[in-house]
Amino acid sequence: MMSDDKTPEIPAEPAPTAVSSAPAADTPRPIAPHAAGSAPAAWQWPSIHPESYRFAGMSGAIALVCFLAGWSFLGWVLVALTVFICAFFRDPKRASPAGEGLILSPADGLVSQIVTVELPRQLVGEGALAAGTATRISIFMSVFDVHINRAPIGGTVTRMAYVPGAFLNADLDKASEENERQYFLIEGADGTKVGFTQIAGLIARRIIGFVREGSMVGMGQRVGLIRFGSRVDVFLPDGFAPQVVKGQRAVAGETVLAVKGAAPAVPGAVQ
Repeated sequence: MMSDDKTPEIPAEPAPTAVSSAPAADTPRPIAPHAAGSAPAAWQWPSIHPESYRFAGMSGAIALVCFLAGWSFLGWVLVALTVFICAFFRDPKRASPAGEGLILSPADGLVSQIVTVELPRQLVGEGALAAGTATRISIFMSVFDVHINRAPIGGTVTRMAYVPGAFLNADLDKASEENERQYFLIEGADGTKVGFTQIAGLIARRIIGFVREGSMVGMGQRVGLIRFGSRVDVFLPDGFAPQVVKGQRAVAGETVLAVKGAAPAVPGAVQ
């Protein structure tokens, strides 16, 4: 039984839009930069996720007290902290590419690993993934990256599994098995199943989910966040080839991680 302070919070969210049931083509369609009939949106300041309100409010209130007490230096330090908190919880709009047979990045950050691994047992079983190996793409999120995580494909969330654990540096390979983490499995209308994992890091102390098992999600829809530095692992199904390379930066809901039936971005890049 998990303690109350480890239970993932499930904030209320508007009902998601139903996912199209159109079958995927055998050959992926060309990737369009924007949905049909749409145009690039003008830049605007990103919104701030409500999860930040209590943290920013607390530091801002203490900063005000410091200024009133004449402790200007400490007050400005807390003002800087308040700005950082707001920036950390920024939630910019994203335009997901149109096309079939695509797996998008669920996280902003650096592609730190592309390796072949055994599938975690939390994603294996009846109605889930078959036991065996898969290509895992790991994306490391620093404290400067957007920490809202998004669905890599559209479909139904068929499995979620929360595992309490340690808070090792999320960039370490063993963080996938030892750190606090939450597993997701999404099944698309064409039967494609994509598993991915939110992994808490050295500073991160909370994994927050926005969806539940049985939720319908659209490609690129927000599914959760991790506080203050972390990592997301994505497990590619058979037939999907990586379209990113180690060291590349990914953008949640926009960067195409893998394409069905395509050649790898760099032959032999998978370790």
